[in-house]
Formats: sequence, structure tokens, C-alpha cells
Amino acid sequence: MASALDALAAAWGRALLLAALLSQLEPCSGNSELSTAVNITWSSINFKTILRWQPVPTNYVYTVKISGINSNWEKVCVHTKETECDVTDKLEKVKDTYTAHIVSEMLSGTDEFEEPPYAISPKFTPYNQTTIGKPGIQTYELIDSKLKVLVEDPLTPYRFPNKSFKSIRDIFKNDLEYTLYYWKDQSTGKKEATTKSNQFEISIDKGENYCFYVQATILSRRENRKSQESKTNCTRHQIDGLAAYGTEVFIIIAAAAIVILITIIGLSVAVYKCKKTKAAKEKETMPLNDV
Repeated sequence: MASALDALAAAWGRALLLAALLSQLEPCSGNSELSTAVNITWSSINFKTILRWQPVPTNYVYTVKISGINSNWEKVCVHTKETECDVTDKLEKVKDTYTAHIVSEMLSGTDEFEEPPYAISPKFTPYNQTTIGKPGIQTYELIDSKLKVLVEDPLTPYRFPNKSFKSIRDIFKNDLEYTLYYWKDQSTGKKEATTKSNQFEISIDKGENYCFYVQATILSRRENRKSQESKTNCTRHQIDGLAAYGTEVFIIIAAAAIVILITIIGLSVAVYKCKKTKAAKEKETMPLNDV
């Protein structure tokens, strides 16, 4: 009888212990219900990089952890309810390849010893994948048969020790090339010229106006090689004399001259007929001489 009671007590003790363990696990069960991020994308222009994802959190928050192949994990946008994070400052080693973990966390009631769920982003290498924005046209001039264009490099968010911003040329160096696309105004025939510098000087037809835009190329890339196109500019060549006004003006002047000439001829004929009629009337009314 005593052994039976001992066995029952032992079984009861094991049941209580199991219940206690289950009660400890209950607060962590909420983690399995947390939504992890989906549709994770990198958006980067001139090395300013934003990480975006879905869905908008309800009863939880996100923390972004980011690391490169040659760098340690760092946290950014800690406990945020947003679905985007500016990670530019963490990607300054632009040739490194980065991965982000978007961690879903409860603000309270989470077991500190359990790792919260997270989603893994696609890999991202800024040097190869950032989009190059529109180059600027700093100056341009048309002199005789030469068109000179000075290109302005787009700036990046990164700085030199003196706090001035680095341009894309400071990062890409000889890997950067510019192409100038140009054509006669009102024409569809397009030509192009390339340079590794910021300056173009091309020969054109003297006396003609030209339109043009500039585009950058990253030579080492296989994809996403071209930048956005710069604003299109058109020259306004100063032509001496009436030639500056074009053919239409000459036609109008010629037509006006013809009208004036016809008017003068018409008036001359009318005056001549009027004088002739007046002379005939005077002759008819003149008295006859006595015989």
C-alpha cells in the first residue's frame, strides 16, 4: 500500500513539474505568431540607400540588423513601426556585400533568452547596384563650330574628413565615363561623344543650333550600367542680320513688297485714267472760235 502511495505521489509531482514548465513556455508562444517581413527591397540612388519591406506591424515592432562580408552586425532603426529604414551610414564600404536581418519583436512579454523571428534580405553591393542619378550640366557654350559642355558630377551622402561631400567620380574614379548625345535642333539624327573627364569639346556645323543631354556609364558593371539622363539643353546661336529670322520672315517680306508694288501700279494707272478723263471733258466744253 505504501509503495502504491509513493508511486502516486511521484506521478503527481511529475505532473506538477510538467505543468510548471508549460506555464513558463506560455509567454513565449506569442513569438510564433509574429509576422516576419516580406517583399524586402533595396532602393539606392547615388549611394543613398533605403531598405523597405512589408507588412505594417500591429502589436509588434521591427529592428534592422545589417552586416557586410567584412564587417560585424550592427543595429539600426531599433524598435520601429515603420516599414523602411535609411541604412546609408552602414554601407560606406561601398564594395562590400551586405545582408540585412529584419527582426520582429514584441515590446514586452518576450523571453529574453529566445531569439525573435527575422527575415533575411537579398544581398546588396552598393558599388555594383546603386543607381546613378542625373548628371548636371554646369556650363555650355557655342563658339563658331565648337560646342563646349562641362558636366557636374552627382554628389553622394558620404563625406571627406573636411566634411565636403564626395561625388560619384571620387568613388568610381576611372570606372566612370560620360556620353554626350547631341543633334541639330529640329532634327532627329543623333550623334554621341564620350569622355573620361567632365569636359566635352565637339565640332559642329557653324551657324546651327544643337540640343544635347549627358549620361554616365559605370564601365565595370554588367547590369545597371547607365545613369539617368541629364536635362536636355539647346543652344541659341546668334546669327547676324535678317538670316536670324528664318525663311518664313523672308516670304512675308517678299509678299508685302509685291502687295506694295501692285498698289503703286494700281494707283498710277488710276491717276493716269483720271487725268485723261478730265482732259477730255475740258476739251468738249471749250467754246468754238468764230469763223
